[in-house]
Amino acid sequence: MTHPHRAQAVPHPAPPPPHRPHAIVPPYLLARVAATDHPAFARAAEAAQRTLRGRAPRTLLTLSVEGDTLVAEATPAPDRTISDAQNSTRLPGVVVRREDDPPVADQAVNEAFDGLGATFDLFEQAYDRNSIDGAGLPLHATVHYGREYDNAFWDGAQMVFGDGDGEVFAGFTRSITVIGHELAHGVTEHTAGLVYRDQSGALNESVSDVFGALTEQHALGQTADEASWLIGAEIFTDAVEGEALRSMKAPGTAYDDDVLGKDPQPAHMRDFVVTQEDNGGVHINSGIPNRAFHLVATTLGGFAWERAGLIWYRALTSPGLSPTADFAAFAAVTRTAAAGEYGEESEEAAAVRDAWIEVGVQEDDGSGTDGR
Repeated sequence: MTHPHRAQAVPHPAPPPPHRPHAIVPPYLLARVAATDHPAFARAAEAAQRTLRGRAPRTLLTLSVEGDTLVAEATPAPDRTISDAQNSTRLPGVVVRREDDPPVADQAVNEAFDGLGATFDLFEQAYDRNSIDGAGLPLHATVHYGREYDNAFWDGAQMVFGDGDGEVFAGFTRSITVIGHELAHGVTEHTAGLVYRDQSGALNESVSDVFGALTEQHALGQTADEASWLIGAEIFTDAVEGEALRSMKAPGTAYDDDVLGKDPQPAHMRDFVVTQEDNGGVHINSGIPNRAFHLVATTLGGFAWERAGLIWYRALTSPGLSPTADFAAFAAVTRTAAAGEYGEESEEAAAVRDAWIEVGVQEDDGSGTDGR
């Protein structure tokens, strides 16, 4: 998976204005009109649907009755558009499924659609974040990009999926961790803006792995102990000797294959890889903070998105996190986030402190504060 910083200009729909106008018709009324199947209001239903698609953020209407009162509650909902590049490299391609459309015959389209939704649900339900930008940004994805294209990426505006070559890599829409990973790059762009090089770039990759794994766990209802902690487990063909692209639980063990070689990720700072390739080893050295997160999540137990994930999300969105943060700086921010959320003497704060010490990013100075 790649995360290009300078993508070519593509003909995406114009983004909504930064200041959203106050509308006279509330969204729950438009939702009611859009949902009607009365033949006399067919044109109105279509118009309401177009209006809802054209505004952001999109909302989901929930109706309930409390006594004699009808209660309408609007909550954020995804606004997804899937396009087909038809094996070209032109983006976004031909629109093949929108938010209110039923599943189509193309499995890749439906997988992309579902993966976008699962990622949206994680951020909205666990962290009260409305889409990638926190303000209801519509989610766009293109499938069947290029011919036998062996990658998936976030280009700064949308997700792009290749089909793989069929010999080493299978289709990239098959993996919910891949989808969650790439969309999390968008979250990072809208928050900390971690520079994609050296340790800050490895943190950028690691944060995406964290939320990619949490997207899968949230969708499946898995606890930290039940989860595989594998990233991209579904994208290799059966011919590959390996489980996945990366293992957060045991970096460096995801694959050992004649074609791919051995997984080069370190799990401890003593094995940190100094290289000019891969933007300073962003996909390699991310194994170190990955393992730190896994240690926190499994130490705390339960659903990892609830406590460990919340601490990482608080750190990512903290004004104290510099775009050029190294591992030690990020560790300090996570420790501050844990203490702020749960208390300095909490088990959460202790788990975060111990994890960064375990992977060699910080030393135990006995202070119980930031340890740097």
